[in-house]
Amino acid sequence: MFPIRDVNPTSIRPVITWALIAVNAVVFFLIQPQDELGALEFAYRHAAIACEITTGEVLDITEAVRGQCIEASLGEQIFPDKSIWLSVAASMFLHGGIAHLLFNMWSLWIFGNNVEEAFGGLGYLFVYLAAGLAATAGFVVANPQETMPLLGASGAIAGVMGSYLVLFPRHKVMTLVFVWIVAIPATVFLGIWFLSQFLLAGQESGIAWEAHVAGFLFGVLITLPFRRLLLARIGEGNEPVPMVAYDRR
Repeated sequence: MFPIRDVNPTSIRPVITWALIAVNAVVFFLIQPQDELGALEFAYRHAAIACEITTGEVLDITEAVRGQCIEASLGEQIFPDKSIWLSVAASMFLHGGIAHLLFNMWSLWIFGNNVEEAFGGLGYLFVYLAAGLAATAGFVVANPQETMPLLGASGAIAGVMGSYLVLFPRHKVMTLVFVWIVAIPATVFLGIWFLSQFLLAGQESGIAWEAHVAGFLFGVLITLPFRRLLLARIGEGNEPVPMVAYDRR
């Protein structure tokens, strides 16, 4: 399944969503190296690494080469000037490739504008960033010894998707299924997406599915207590928009 668009018009200019997409694109194309070796070094230097967060120490050469987290290691650190805690924030704006970036930004574009309208710009930005932090925390708890860098905005975007599910469960998502475009309720589309993450458990996929799950659950939980207030704010009665409605984005 691939989402094409949602049938859920907004009355705002989603400035924060646009800005987040722009920042992610600028970081990928203008700051991250594009060659494989340079990109890998940049990731180890700037991205969050579970082992570093767990131990509070930057990886040393032995840990990086062996892929093994050693508590209280006395080896030479590969990037001794790295800020472990800043790397947690930086990871949300780094991507492992063009396909990774494009899919993440496409998902943010589809689901972000409505959540931004409901929360307002600052509230939406808080949800996005906090979901990204929660996603990283979830991944670290599940993989405390991992020595590979954690890259991508998908945990933060999963939080936006979780929030969308709570706010607009009956709105349709136009979805490419094989060769057909089908209107699927957000509850079904996002529910399938969420459950599909668990299919990656135990596989060497390189996808941080634990971060997706944690970010999504954070988005759900932070939105639930304020659902009525947020819907009232935008005059939304949770009635799905007719399929003929014009999407004003």
